[in-house]
Amino acid sequence: AGSSPAASSFQQLCCILNYEIFGYKTQGCRKALCIAGYVLSCGALLLLFYWKPEWDVWANCTRCSLEEADIVLLRTTDEFQRYSRKKVTWIDLSTLALPVGSDLGGPLVADKDSVINRAVMKPHYNMVNSSLPSYRQLVCGPNAIEVEIRPIWKLLFKEILNPFYVFQAFTLTLWLSQGYTEYSVAIIILTIISVGLTVYDLRQQSTKLHDLVEEHNKVQVTVCTKSEGCEELESCYLVPGHMFLLDGKKLSLPCDAVLIDGSCIVNEGMLTGESIPVTKTPLPLVESPMPWKTHSMEDYRRHILFCGTEVIQVKPTGRGPARAVVLQTGFNTAKGDLVRSILYPKPVNFKLYRDAFKFIVGLSVIGMFGLIYTVCVFVSHKPVADVVAMALLLLTVAVPPAIPAALTTGTVYAQRRLKKKKIFCINPQRINICGQINLVCFDKTGTLTEDGLDLWGVIPSEGSRFQEIHKFPSSTPLPWGPVCGAMASCHSLVVLDKKIQGDPLDLKMFDGTHWVEDSSTAQDGTGALDTCIVRPGPKASNAPVEGIAILHQFPFSSGLQRMSVVSQKIGEEQYDLYMKGAPEIVSSFCRQDTVPANFLKELKTYTSQGFRVIALAHKVLNLGKDVDVSNLNREEAESGLEFLGLLVMENRLKQETKPVLQELAAAHIRNVMVTGDNLQTAVTVARNAGMIHTGSKVILIEANEPEGSAPASIAWQLAEDRKENTAALCVSTEKITLEGETCNYHFAMNGKSYQVIIKHFYSLLPKILVNATVFARMSPGQKSSLIEEFQKLDYYVGMCGDGANDCGALKMAHAGISLSEQEASVASPFTSQIPNIQCVPELISREGRAALVASFAVVKYLTLYGLIQFVGTALLFWQLQIFGIHQYLIQDVIITLLVCLTMSLTEAYPKLAPYRPPGQLISPPLLLSITLNVCFTIIMQTCGFLLVKQQPWYTVSPTSPGENGTSSGAQSTVLSYEDTTLWPLSSINCIIVAFVFSKGKPFRKPIYTNYLFSVLLALQLAICLFLFFADIDAVYSGMQVSANKKCISISQHVFSLTLCRVTPQDVILQNKHLWLLIKSCFGYQSNSQYRKWQRILQRDPNWPPVNAEDFAAKSTDEVYVNPAYKYSDED
Repeated sequence: AGSSPAASSFQQLCCILNYEIFGYKTQGCRKALCIAGYVLSCGALLLLFYWKPEWDVWANCTRCSLEEADIVLLRTTDEFQRYSRKKVTWIDLSTLALPVGSDLGGPLVADKDSVINRAVMKPHYNMVNSSLPSYRQLVCGPNAIEVEIRPIWKLLFKEILNPFYVFQAFTLTLWLSQGYTEYSVAIIILTIISVGLTVYDLRQQSTKLHDLVEEHNKVQVTVCTKSEGCEELESCYLVPGHMFLLDGKKLSLPCDAVLIDGSCIVNEGMLTGESIPVTKTPLPLVESPMPWKTHSMEDYRRHILFCGTEVIQVKPTGRGPARAVVLQTGFNTAKGDLVRSILYPKPVNFKLYRDAFKFIVGLSVIGMFGLIYTVCVFVSHKPVADVVAMALLLLTVAVPPAIPAALTTGTVYAQRRLKKKKIFCINPQRINICGQINLVCFDKTGTLTEDGLDLWGVIPSEGSRFQEIHKFPSSTPLPWGPVCGAMASCHSLVVLDKKIQGDPLDLKMFDGTHWVEDSSTAQDGTGALDTCIVRPGPKASNAPVEGIAILHQFPFSSGLQRMSVVSQKIGEEQYDLYMKGAPEIVSSFCRQDTVPANFLKELKTYTSQGFRVIALAHKVLNLGKDVDVSNLNREEAESGLEFLGLLVMENRLKQETKPVLQELAAAHIRNVMVTGDNLQTAVTVARNAGMIHTGSKVILIEANEPEGSAPASIAWQLAEDRKENTAALCVSTEKITLEGETCNYHFAMNGKSYQVIIKHFYSLLPKILVNATVFARMSPGQKSSLIEEFQKLDYYVGMCGDGANDCGALKMAHAGISLSEQEASVASPFTSQIPNIQCVPELISREGRAALVASFAVVKYLTLYGLIQFVGTALLFWQLQIFGIHQYLIQDVIITLLVCLTMSLTEAYPKLAPYRPPGQLISPPLLLSITLNVCFTIIMQTCGFLLVKQQPWYTVSPTSPGENGTSSGAQSTVLSYEDTTLWPLSSINCIIVAFVFSKGKPFRKPIYTNYLFSVLLALQLAICLFLFFADIDAVYSGMQVSANKKCISISQHVFSLTLCRVTPQDVILQNKHLWLLIKSCFGYQSNSQYRKWQRILQRDPNWPPVNAEDFAAKSTDEVYVNPAYKYSDED
């Protein structure tokens, strides 16, 4: 099984999955050396290898070909270049005996070069030998989407092995050994809470996802085989090629299958986001040897039953029960792909956490210098053990262990504020990322607009002329006629549990007639068939018929953009065909003498106002008696129709939509619509919602696949009236320009054009995306692809949707907000219980920005706090002294710990600023802020240290080195003047830094609104002043400071000079306009990809192209496949 072609196939598979694969073979001598290293390093080397799996492989193994490998190293091809280590398991089927009588050329493909091809039979959709599926199951595995509820101990183990927690454990161990118990215990408690909250969130996510998929793993199905007939089988044993029966019971499908006999109605809410019954029809030409897709006719998805969808009604034929053949199992199914996208999302590249790690590394480097300094100072005065302890102490002082706990605390507070606003978060780390969002993609239906369409009116057509419109609601019912007959019967509604269910458009149309529906049984030559019958209701207009029986449906297809039904009036022999669909499509099937001359003008009148327009048509079918209408040829039946009129529906904007979009636009957050609806309707809704401003031009992009010798093409057409276009073209060559965040033109396209652009015009995609506002007819996979393409342009992307079809996009986005509590809430980091987009500015703009600013403030404060203590301790070390335990305790617990716990309580500022907070810790303003504060600290403490030594009353402390340190030994009664001077300076400095870094506007409310924090700062200042000036010997003795007030006086004078730091910090370092001025003076320009493209396009006189067409130079390989909806032709 380890043949070269097999390895090559596996390598190709890894490329498709965006991995690079490298083969390695374990070497015994290397492994022995590594084991020795583990022992000698007390596990440190093993821990390093855990963090860096590629180092583990490089140390233990040698590079080899994939055929010889027992270990493979996988590396992602994205920007993160993450490594993972996997063991190789070979499945050698050549040693297995085939069942007696089996045919190698039939069920098992005779390809000895491929394990998969040799093991998996390609379904031919007939009954298969019962013994052969065992070979397929050997490779395919059980038909189950296994999502492990990760044990708490595993989650805990993974969390505490984080590099920072390991360093924190080392620090706390050292402090506890030196007797610094109180603060160490406090940090341990905070860390336990922080780790506990993280583990709890991860466990909850794991449990929710497990519960979502578990119900489909153990379903009883009836499987039919040639040898053993029909038998009950648990769904986990299903393999591709199995045929199972649909017996009429409600069934949650455990696999992807193709329907080969009978029809059924399924709820595809898990895939489409809308709980609308969908009719599935059997695959035609089942016995054909051709690949099933080539003869599936029209939209092949009509024949596929997707895993996770629910069969709610089955209609068998006279030949027996409905049957389906398994196509895909486990994670290869539509639901498996959805679950995989949730389990393994693309990691979010957010600079805050990477920069925080860099900060910690930088502080560690400073700590290492401190370690060397300590060794040099103490080596000739103290025992080696004490020198090591002091050196490690100064190293750990520079890296505050409270950083992860403080960051967690801030996100927990933000999470709690969001919960009060009915927004729930399952990934708190994403809250900080929300503060950088500058583009939000919105689904349309149910998100920007109301869930369903409302019936606005009907425009009948008689004698090739439009008649007076009948508006809804109306005091008079719709009069009987062909239009009423079409509205009553041309739909796919079904009665389930005594309730009419189906497409919202069909429901509204049917309700407008005031007819009622029931299910009856009509006899047909082929046997019993369930037939839907509709009858006039009490409020309907008088009709000369008892009812209409809907005998057969030609289902709606997005490719065909129409549906038809064959019906018969009860008590009559005449058959009628009614059609409804896209107006342009329906009119093409009608006799032109029945289509009004002003048809296009009338259609444009309504579509330009945002109405959804459906055309209706009718035809009398000349069929004989007892004809089987299910065998009618669709093309013949749907020809020569009579045009009946237009059905006008409106999709109202939600009341909150326009104000929210205006608020986001004012904050320079770009809004994009990504919908599955019609392009013209989407553009109009975008105009009405304010996404496209009045006066802005819309350029429609239509891209087409190559046809024959003609290459792929892309056309650019202004969406305005042709007359206006002609006038504009004749008058001038007026340049359509782009100005910053706003522009006077917008691109709009559908999913088909997006797919062609990805495939044939990828170089144009960035130019299009920086100004594209409307994407219509987008599939779930295309939505995810679009989010990723925006991210490649360095946009921070938010996604707001309400359906399971948005799951991939919600997970892919930096911040996904689900307005549904169903499947989408499992994938989405955020779920809003209020089903409108008001949650977007609340989360993305207010709480996200406030949480991000708070996180920056906490990191900066803890950095300064660590460096303040580092400078003070280093100066005391010069005198062979150290701060006392109680002095450290005041700074660490009474000041710093409480500041970290309350600083993030400041709420978000209610008005959105027109710019985002800084997204990088490693940025000039923030680095300059920290650098200046560190310089102030060094100058202040050095001045105090030197001034006290110059005083006439100064004497060197008689204390032996270290007696007033952190050791648990006896404390000295005579303490040093240096200590007494530096400790007040560093303590008050910590309080002032906390105040300086707690800036309010424009992202947070003023500091005084955070009552707890303000009161705490005042109390801390009061306590410190009391300790400094109390003149109580017991206090001085307990705090281990000298009672000499002159030392305190020196601290006071030195410190008064440093209060000037508040002014430059607030006026200079946090002045947005000043920094913009400095950037412009130095010619600084943003490095974001979308900014670069905007600058390029501004200088391009030929952009955007208008009323032009371009052709692809050459065809390229397709780069995008939606696995949930697409199968290879060989399946």
